[in-house]
Amino acid sequence: MSVFLPLFLSVASCTPLTLYYKPGIEVSRMQTDTLSCETQALRDAPIANEVRQSPPMYYPGEQYCNGTNCYHRAGYWLPGEIYTVDVNRSMRQRIKQNCMAQKNYQLVKLPNCTSSIASAAGTARTTRLPELSENSCVIKNKDGSFQIVEPG
Repeated sequence: MSVFLPLFLSVASCTPLTLYYKPGIEVSRMQTDTLSCETQALRDAPIANEVRQSPPMYYPGEQYCNGTNCYHRAGYWLPGEIYTVDVNRSMRQRIKQNCMAQKNYQLVKLPNCTSSIASAAGTARTTRLPELSENSCVIKNKDGSFQIVEPG
């Protein structure tokens, strides 16, 4: 597991940051509101896992001939893959989004800052959500916090 963690973290740091946004609000308040809405959504649409199976696959037999003799290999079935689906997941996401919208948050996706912008910005943490523009970008810190930057 520890072998894959650095790979996961490097891939996760490449993806844009998606967060609930409300200009001027403290990040800690946004996190509290998000947790409250997640809790409500989990209560209203609890995890409901169902075990499912994909259809089996049939592989027909084959005939091989070497010029003199022919041989036949019988066909066979492979069972379908068994997997689990949380049938309430999309409902839970909709409840959470509705809850956050009622608190006047918007779901936004911020691109990562370029390395030159990140090195110029230094290491800091956003504590209050700033006004965003089309140039806004984000620097993700190793501790899970982030810094929203407005390149000048």
